[in-house]
Amino acid sequence: MKNIELDNVTLRFGDFTAVRNANLEIKAGEFFSFLGPSGCGKTTILRMISGFNEPSEGAIRIGGQDMAGIGPNDRPTALIFQNLALFPLMTVWENIAYGLRVRGLSKTDQRRRADELLDMIALPGQGDKMVSELSGGQRQRVAIARALAVEPAVLLLDEPLSALDLKLRQHMRAELRAIQQRTGVTFIYITHDQGEALTMSDRVAVMSQGELEQVATPSEIYSNPKTAFVATFVGENNPVSGHIIDVKNGHAVMDTAMGHLRARNDRNLSVGDKAMLFIRPERCQVANGEGGKENVVSTKVERLDLEGSYINLFARGADGGRFVVHMTNNQDIAHLQHNADVQIGFSADEAVALPATQMA
Repeated sequence: MKNIELDNVTLRFGDFTAVRNANLEIKAGEFFSFLGPSGCGKTTILRMISGFNEPSEGAIRIGGQDMAGIGPNDRPTALIFQNLALFPLMTVWENIAYGLRVRGLSKTDQRRRADELLDMIALPGQGDKMVSELSGGQRQRVAIARALAVEPAVLLLDEPLSALDLKLRQHMRAELRAIQQRTGVTFIYITHDQGEALTMSDRVAVMSQGELEQVATPSEIYSNPKTAFVATFVGENNPVSGHIIDVKNGHAVMDTAMGHLRARNDRNLSVGDKAMLFIRPERCQVANGEGGKENVVSTKVERLDLEGSYINLFARGADGGRFVVHMTNNQDIAHLQHNADVQIGFSADEAVALPATQMA
């Protein structure tokens, strides 16, 4: 059980900085995900932890030991690539036991350990099949078993579900989380899919342009984003721009094109600061002239999208920006016709004011 520490880690390729000043501790036994768009630096961090790249500055420690100069084969890590890299001419059990064969274990011990791992990944009795006889999800589990066979302290997974269809990806999320909890191995997972990160992880690091924007639990990331990028990259959000005109008791009042709006001031913004207010669509309600909400904005209906058990209302605000409301499909919507005036209300405690910086 070994913690992983990134101490002011930077990696440059010529004039390009792929990762900048990353400071982070991943706890032993955690399922930890790096989430962000393509090119944000998340795979580069994985390659540095595994030893395929060395930091330009800073240090990476695993279990307190500095990994500088220690190659991939000598680190307590195992890496699963996107393409899995299984050997097509070997049986399933031979694939799983490959690392054990390299380490000189007897064939009997190799087979015994492979069968144990097949039981653990819910593929008992499949050891003598060829890899080509397995489904995509089964091959995924075999790749995990092969990595676990050498008993790594840390398992590194680089977007391993990206080639699977949606239904299988959703199934494998639960499988991966269950395997991690059974083994207790630290999983470090790379993904651009927020659903994967939020569903499986103990904590998530959201990255943008080589920097860590926020590191927190999935619930904290979703409910209390710390930057405009996180607020717009993770889940849907309604953004409203303006500037701060008052701050009091942990809240800020913003002057916007849609009126004065009040929100949580988690970042301690000051009067005069440019800011963005964010409110989740599921936290908004059609006001229908009723009171009870601190913030009410006037909009015009663009369209309604029926999604079965819920309805998405798309409206246009006075600032020209789009406002979205997620409603359950048990409401009277006869008055919500195209171009109809509609008031949308939301609570100040469910909105957040953040510095006006780059959004996703």
